[in-house]
Amino acid sequence: MTRKMDWRSNEFIRMVALGESTTAGGWSSAPDRCWAAILASLISDYQASPVEMFNAGIGANVISTASAAYPYSGKPTGLERLQKHVIDQHPDLLIVSYGENDARGGTPLGLFEKELVRLVRDVRKQIDPLIVLLGPYYVTDFTQGGEHWSHASLELLYCFDEAIARIAHEQHCLFVDVLSASAQADWMVHYDGVHQNDLGHRIIANRIFEVLAQNCSCLAQRAQELEHTSPRWRDESILMAEDMREVPAD
Repeated sequence: MTRKMDWRSNEFIRMVALGESTTAGGWSSAPDRCWAAILASLISDYQASPVEMFNAGIGANVISTASAAYPYSGKPTGLERLQKHVIDQHPDLLIVSYGENDARGGTPLGLFEKELVRLVRDVRKQIDPLIVLLGPYYVTDFTQGGEHWSHASLELLYCFDEAIARIAHEQHCLFVDVLSASAQADWMVHYDGVHQNDLGHRIIANRIFEVLAQNCSCLAQRAQELEHTSPRWRDESILMAEDMREVPAD
């Protein structure tokens, strides 16, 4: 067996979440219930210093001007705003969340794949953060948004999910399967049928953090230090005494 690869040993300093409306927070009930904010809090809880977070989510956003629904999308596209919203932010952790709107908007899968690879490569021409690619989210209503956003199905989302996973492997990025994280539980989706609700955002954040923790030793450093310095706070003597009293005599 080969030794597990450690994707990052230094603590994260700045995180950027680049994506669509669910990244922006829609429709979580409060800013701190969006998955991006929850993820930053989870990371900070396991580091000596908190991670800074910049949320670059835009509603109805697509990956590029070549996307089929670009005329009806929230602008600028992911590729158009890389300089301002990613590179100029100097992140060492970049979470990229595209695919759902492109699938719903009718972007051919092959075109989306090409543009996602381009996005990853354009980032790395100037900076070298750990890049995490998210698959699409679980959707329950594929008619939401009108005719321009009604081209997807659950089967198509799984195709996008598999394609993003493959690109992550080929481009040396981490991949998070947020589609399976929801386990097709309708109660994790907002009543509009497209966005995650508060519970869905929590599950998404947990799944991303799980993948980071499994691959980045920096998130274990503080815990490992506390192993040697934290007080032994457990006191089981009372419980053990009670158990002894309950043992019947011979």
